[in-house]
Amino acid sequence: MHEFVYRRPPLYDKQRAAMFDPKRISLIEASTKSGKTVSGIIWLYEQAMGRHARPGRQFWWVAPVSAQARIAFNRMRAHFTSKETGQSIFGVSLTDRSLITPKGTVISFRSGDHPDSLYGEDVYAAVIDEASRFKEESFHAVRSTLTATRGPIRIIGNVKGRKNWFYQLARRAEQGDPELGYHKLTASDAVEAGVLDEGEIRSAQSILPEHVFRELYYAEPSDDEGNPFGAEHIRACFAPLSERPAVAWGWDLARKQDYTVGIGLDADGCVCEAMRFQKPWNEQVQIIKKWVGNSPALVDESGVGDPIVEAIKLPANRERGDNVIELSCPRLEGYLFTFRSKQMLMEHLAMAIHERRIRFPEGPISIELLNFEYEFTKLGIRYSAPAGMHDDCVMALALAWHCFDNRQRNYDTDLDWIGEA
Repeated sequence: MHEFVYRRPPLYDKQRAAMFDPKRISLIEASTKSGKTVSGIIWLYEQAMGRHARPGRQFWWVAPVSAQARIAFNRMRAHFTSKETGQSIFGVSLTDRSLITPKGTVISFRSGDHPDSLYGEDVYAAVIDEASRFKEESFHAVRSTLTATRGPIRIIGNVKGRKNWFYQLARRAEQGDPELGYHKLTASDAVEAGVLDEGEIRSAQSILPEHVFRELYYAEPSDDEGNPFGAEHIRACFAPLSERPAVAWGWDLARKQDYTVGIGLDADGCVCEAMRFQKPWNEQVQIIKKWVGNSPALVDESGVGDPIVEAIKLPANRERGDNVIELSCPRLEGYLFTFRSKQMLMEHLAMAIHERRIRFPEGPISIELLNFEYEFTKLGIRYSAPAGMHDDCVMALALAWHCFDNRQRNYDTDLDWIGEA
């Protein structure tokens, strides 16, 4: 019986935080050569040697195809082989690409090419590698193997466009899904940690097409057809949250699992207030009243929104001495979302973004804008967030911009009239 002393190899801070996230499911979008594979190998080994280690228990590394699974298999073997003696801590089966740990657990390296071959096992931890190229049906199969064990999973890969399950699930995680962890490792992180050479990054940038370089080294998806705003235009509108007061507001009210979102724009069209919450309707009414006051505001009055708009205006009414009713938010109006009105609202916002007339901070607003989609239907253009994702911030921003632009137009008209007088 040999005794092995294990010390975790050094990982840089973001690498360690991503792979050892306390959440059961962690998604890691990473640049090429940023250390996602080696950290995944270390994590899976520690899972196989940890508190759930029992002889025969399965721990999986699953890649899109056999050749990629073989790469990880060989790297783990090499990683835990003594350079002095050439002795591996593992029992090795080359036939089925599996490693037997000193505790008798089995680390298997599998291909996701045939989803049906992945069902049936009870797996205690798993890594899905190159997830943006991994079949969604295979992800479903791997996820099912962890059900009985409640085993953790790490889903890692480069970014490759937007129309794949990994990208969309990562956006859910990034937006705060309580069951999902989210991390991004970029070339800049790897350079700062000494994992990559900055000169090599510059060389790659000089040779590769820009959209390919941004995907591979900065985990930024190419601007697939279907986004009405354009990733390049969205990023050009990034600006810190303004400290000036709001002159126009947009409010999108919650439905089911969505959030109520309020966005205020300052006099230059820059986001100065942004709030996102889930609260009872009576509390939402009071919050909206407090922030809007006498400012112009547009509030979504579709569905449940109609009585809410009235509640914002009327319950706090009070009679003045001349018996005239004074509204609590006199410049607040409802906006009814229909197929046509939503299309007009989105096109109005897209024009503002393309012309750089609106500014917003990076975060929930920019994430939703980057994920927003459109498609052509018989009735016209349909705008929406991808399935399972939120569009509350986009709706509130569009309402705020429409309110702001109408205010600006009315202000300009008033000035023209004063000039004529």
